[in-house]
Amino acid sequence: MAENNKWGVIFCPRSGALRPHAKWEKVEKCLKEKGIDYDHVQSENSSSVERLVRMMVTNGYKTLVIVGGDSALNEAANCLMQTPKEVREGIALGVIPNGLMNDFAHFWGIKDNDIEACVDMLLNKRVRPIDLGCIRYTNEKNEKCHRYFLNCLSIGLVASVIKKRRMASGPFGWRKLAFIPSSLLMIFQRLEYKMKLRIDTEIIDRKVMTVCIGNAQGYGFTPSAVPYNGLLDVSVVHHPEMTQLIEGLYLLYSGKILNHRSVHPYRTKEVMVEKAERALVGVDGRIMKTPVGAFKVSVEQEVLNFIIPS
Repeated sequence: MAENNKWGVIFCPRSGALRPHAKWEKVEKCLKEKGIDYDHVQSENSSSVERLVRMMVTNGYKTLVIVGGDSALNEAANCLMQTPKEVREGIALGVIPNGLMNDFAHFWGIKDNDIEACVDMLLNKRVRPIDLGCIRYTNEKNEKCHRYFLNCLSIGLVASVIKKRRMASGPFGWRKLAFIPSSLLMIFQRLEYKMKLRIDTEIIDRKVMTVCIGNAQGYGFTPSAVPYNGLLDVSVVHHPEMTQLIEGLYLLYSGKILNHRSVHPYRTKEVMVEKAERALVGVDGRIMKTPVGAFKVSVEQEVLNFIIPS
């Protein structure tokens, strides 16, 4: 069993990177210089993070650090939510960003390349209970399933952008270059989906370009969302004209997307998606198998301890 002050560190190499272990070499050097007592394991991919977190929880680690991106954090959060509440309440989850976008880390002001600042933050161990979003759905085997998310759930075009972005990210993993084909997709493909949503007492039954349900900033589509108010921010984007699309890209990158005339914002505890024909669903930067039939998205308040900057 691990000592109470010993960290369990999971290193997730960034997919497609020319030197996938370069980040870990810097992290390891910093940990040793600061005299931190830790054990570390490396994941084969983000999907194996859940198994490694379960192993560390079983072995008694109270501080779990993910050196990875949004998808790896998502796996860790979902694993922790499977543990008994009394065990989970004694565990703090932290991150050293090592993904393509690292949106949840950026929400807290955690920088990608300042490893020393990240380690100092983890040492300081300011812990905040945070909310998680949750999608409850039925899969193709008619099984009742659920999955949690820290950042956002997207339906429609944004999910397609996530998929294209992952395909477009070359060996250098350049963030801005990865967004170029994504932006072009938004301008020229102009996909729309027949959806029926129930948000509080309002029913939306029409063609929609995309829906983003944010527990945090949601890739810029829910810029006012915060993971500690017990609410989800929802942006429903109707089909804009071409000139409005270009304007929308500018507002998206400047953090003002809610000012766009085709974006309809809501704040709620629950969203019922009764229909979303042919639309992909993305959770924290990863495409999930599209739920069969209707599904519900809700928020669970202050269920996970997260280490944040002072």
